[in-house]
Amino acid sequence: MKKSFIPLIAGLVLSCAQSPVHAQEFKEHISKTFALPKASSACVLSLYNVFGPVKVEGYAGDKVIFEIEETITAKDNAILEQGKKEVHLGFDQVGDTLWAYTASPDDSRPHPRNYNYDNWNDRERIEYRYHFDYTVKVPFGMNINVSTVNNGDVSVKDVAGKLRVRNVNGAIEIINAKNTTDAHTINGNLTVNYLSNPGEASSYYTLNGKLTVTYQPGLSADLQFKSMNGAFYTDFPEIEILPKTVTKTQEKKGDGTLYKLNKNSDVRIGAGGKTFKFETLNGNIYIQKQS
Repeated sequence: MKKSFIPLIAGLVLSCAQSPVHAQEFKEHISKTFALPKASSACVLSLYNVFGPVKVEGYAGDKVIFEIEETITAKDNAILEQGKKEVHLGFDQVGDTLWAYTASPDDSRPHPRNYNYDNWNDRERIEYRYHFDYTVKVPFGMNINVSTVNNGDVSVKDVAGKLRVRNVNGAIEIINAKNTTDAHTINGNLTVNYLSNPGEASSYYTLNGKLTVTYQPGLSADLQFKSMNGAFYTDFPEIEILPKTVTKTQEKKGDGTLYKLNKNSDVRIGAGGKTFKFETLNGNIYIQKQS
């Protein structure tokens, strides 16, 4: 008799193990349009996403248009309903700046150093997951300050204003830029091309990824490179290798001052002038001439 129970119990265990748990999902499309208070070249879009990609594209209009796909997932309906109540976006227009951000359950905007982070402890008790997929159309001349953290890349196309672009776990792609650029990611490739070369100092950084920047012919700039495990390549025909520069930073420590010295490799293209900085830890740097 005992033998007859063994396959039955094993079958019950196998049956339970194979029963799937179906995640619950909520999707919503959000559309927002904002008029600018002044010329687009005097206005800034500041967008702070956390989970999901960001795509910004310039167009010949005078408004900022948001098309956002919101997704919330949870293991059961009760937790999903909690997420639907708690997850909200925020939009603020203050002076010349339009802000778009995650307002709840976590405020994704940058916080001052004295900000009280006690409410972030509740984040560990949140069992649902949320995701915002941004597509934003802005007037060509607008200045851009956009970022995300996880689960998506950031792309900016056909925007002629000043660009500040951030990511953490994803790539950055900037297409047809014309102005000063400050682009920074941690885990992902960084790719930029210009319709006209930036007229002021710019910087490009990726910790783990390939860094590729394409400039127009006739570039005149001093290029500063820093990489631990990568190499520098360029197809600009005439470059001048400049002497290594030593930069000094200092910080207070105890009763004294701690000085740190770093050596950087500089290359001059054309007549030089403005400084473009490139930095990676694990990746090559490619400076290309637009053909």
